[in-house]
Amino acid sequence: MRIVRRPVQFLGRIVLSYGLIVREDFPAREVGAHLDQAASRPTITTTLGDHQSWSTEMPRTSPDVSRRTFLAMLGAASALGPRFAGAAPGPILKKAIPSTGEQVPVIGMGSWITFNVGWDQDLRVQRLQVLQTFFDRGGGVIDSSPMYGSSEAVIGYCLARLDETQTLFSATKVWTPLQMLGAGQMADSRELWGVERFDLMQIHNMLNWEGHLETLLEDKGDDRIRYIGITTSHGRRHDAFERAMAEQPLDFVQFTYNILDRQAERRLLPLAAERGLAVLANRPFRRKQLFRLFERHPLPGWAGEFDCANWAQFFLKFVVSHPAVTCAIPATSRVDHMQENMGALYGRLPDAALRERMIRYVESL
Repeated sequence: MRIVRRPVQFLGRIVLSYGLIVREDFPAREVGAHLDQAASRPTITTTLGDHQSWSTEMPRTSPDVSRRTFLAMLGAASALGPRFAGAAPGPILKKAIPSTGEQVPVIGMGSWITFNVGWDQDLRVQRLQVLQTFFDRGGGVIDSSPMYGSSEAVIGYCLARLDETQTLFSATKVWTPLQMLGAGQMADSRELWGVERFDLMQIHNMLNWEGHLETLLEDKGDDRIRYIGITTSHGRRHDAFERAMAEQPLDFVQFTYNILDRQAERRLLPLAAERGLAVLANRPFRRKQLFRLFERHPLPGWAGEFDCANWAQFFLKFVVSHPAVTCAIPATSRVDHMQENMGALYGRLPDAALRERMIRYVESL
């Protein structure tokens, strides 16, 4: 069935300080949003004089505008100007998988913790709405693992109830110390997701990676999986990870990369580019820590130069603008946060000079 979300209660007219007038309106969700999907949700329009305005959807969490969205709007409004008044959605940002040239959207979805909700029906329905929003906004890559509790089962529950999942790029992992158990675990994952084959199978945190790589290469040869990869996180085991990247016939690698954790820039990202490996960037928000550190501050006005409307997009566009990164996989359990995340799938990306400016800005806060 197709999920229909009910509109939230309108918040009425609000007048803010600094001469900004915020009013109820119904144009776009935010910079680069899908206009036809925003009509059922209230938006606010900020007027800065001379009839320059831009619009963004109100969060659906509470009568307060969330700090993440409100401060982002204050910081970015002056840079956006008339360019985004009634702007039509642009093309989805995609990057190529180097080994084949297949294009995938640069913003995907992780499922660690957020989709581990067991059999709670209310929570499953909420995750269904999150996943619906992900696909509505152009998402493709969904990443999970048997290590993530019930996450694979909940993803499968949601996929079975959604009509439009053609863009799905299914990615999970094998996670067992014994090679002999890997095939059965991967078969269980296929059943849980409800897919005949995975687009990407990864060896989770390099657990018995030599043994599992033998199985994955056989499965790829028999067309049971399309791509193979290895993962790590939190900056762990980079030496062993680098050796595997340099020596093994991989298609993908996955590791931590965000605006504060940039160790991967020294060796892993250049090696991925050299070897032609696709890169999935995990922990792009550092498990919410980046918001705790920075969301009380406004976005810089120049964030509008790369079509950035909130802190989530600031963090994500930094990650995916690295030439070697293929896709970032933030996790969320909330529809409003998914909307913010997926806004990074549209508009311009920062160039090298802007990326350095972004780093300097957050380090100054």
